[in-house]
Amino acid sequence: MSKSLKVILCSLFLMEMLTAAPLYAQHILPSDPAATTETRFLYGNLQQMAQTKVIFGHQDDLAYGVGWVNEKGRSDVKSVTGSYPGVYGWDMGRLELDHPNNLDGVPFTAIISHVKEVYNRGGINTFSWHFNDPVTDSTAWSKPLNTVKQIIPGGSHHEAYVKYLDKFAVFASQLKGPKGEMIPVIFRPFHEHTGSWFWWGNKECSPEDFIALWRFTVDYLRNTKNIHHLLIAYSAADYATEKDYLERYPGDNYVDIIGFDAYMQKDAAHFTKDLNNRYEILEKVAQEHHKIPALTETGYVLIPDPQWWTNVLLPAITKYKTAYVLTWRNWKTEHYFAPYPGQASEEDFKKFYADPRIIFQDKLKPSIYSKIWTP
Repeated sequence: MSKSLKVILCSLFLMEMLTAAPLYAQHILPSDPAATTETRFLYGNLQQMAQTKVIFGHQDDLAYGVGWVNEKGRSDVKSVTGSYPGVYGWDMGRLELDHPNNLDGVPFTAIISHVKEVYNRGGINTFSWHFNDPVTDSTAWSKPLNTVKQIIPGGSHHEAYVKYLDKFAVFASQLKGPKGEMIPVIFRPFHEHTGSWFWWGNKECSPEDFIALWRFTVDYLRNTKNIHHLLIAYSAADYATEKDYLERYPGDNYVDIIGFDAYMQKDAAHFTKDLNNRYEILEKVAQEHHKIPALTETGYVLIPDPQWWTNVLLPAITKYKTAYVLTWRNWKTEHYFAPYPGQASEEDFKKFYADPRIIFQDKLKPSIYSKIWTP
């Protein structure tokens, strides 16, 4: 695409955004000044939707489910509701090791196909990355000290980390739509950083080193590898105050979406209280920094409460501005987070799906990447 054509397209984009969303006119562009046109439209549409709607998402939805693997067109969510989810999560773990499959056994070639399929019908893709420690080669769940310091610029293993990013850039460059356009992706690096179970956790590195790593990662992908179809998500684990949440925040020029991961592990009252506390902080930060809020991971393993979707999750995510909510994967009968036919919460999930505030794939269209979506 010529430079002049890009300028024209961006001008048209701005005109449409200003007309459709005057309240958000000052904050309609993503943090990457060179973001592709499709990425800008997705960003603007997520800003719009978050005001009144919540898009439902599911990790690895098309790749496998309870009792099946790699069956074309199949989805546990679709089997229950008749619609695919609107957001689809994929993980890049093992890409850095040149493995053919990710850490959940999904071939990377299949992920590319799924991403294209999702994009073509107007769905949204998001990537997490449980990647190995570049210093020790231990898994993401290892907790060595000083890995982050060793892989930021000037560190002894900086080049090893750069090679990881090079591989990610090669993968990301293969995500092209039918006209050769780059497919926008929400990239969620170093997630749950306020916890201490990954090598990039809050006890494994200083806030300064974490921020340096984040900024280098984004700058390298944008400026060196020329990757401009990513929306960057800052995704915390637990936090009690705004200070806790922002301690490792890399700055508005490096973030588009802010969120947190929260799973129900005790009783519903405890979970609801926790969500309310974190959401109140998130909504304040989102407003002040003009970022898109999301519940970037959630779920209740095995979903034993048959009314969990409408009695617990729905009230929480619709009380606050939430662009999307992503439930974790359906791995096997002992480990799943979305219902499948015959599961105890199946009927309640259908009610959740039917709520007018909730968006599944059947309410999203490919035009989410080319024009402004109106609620």
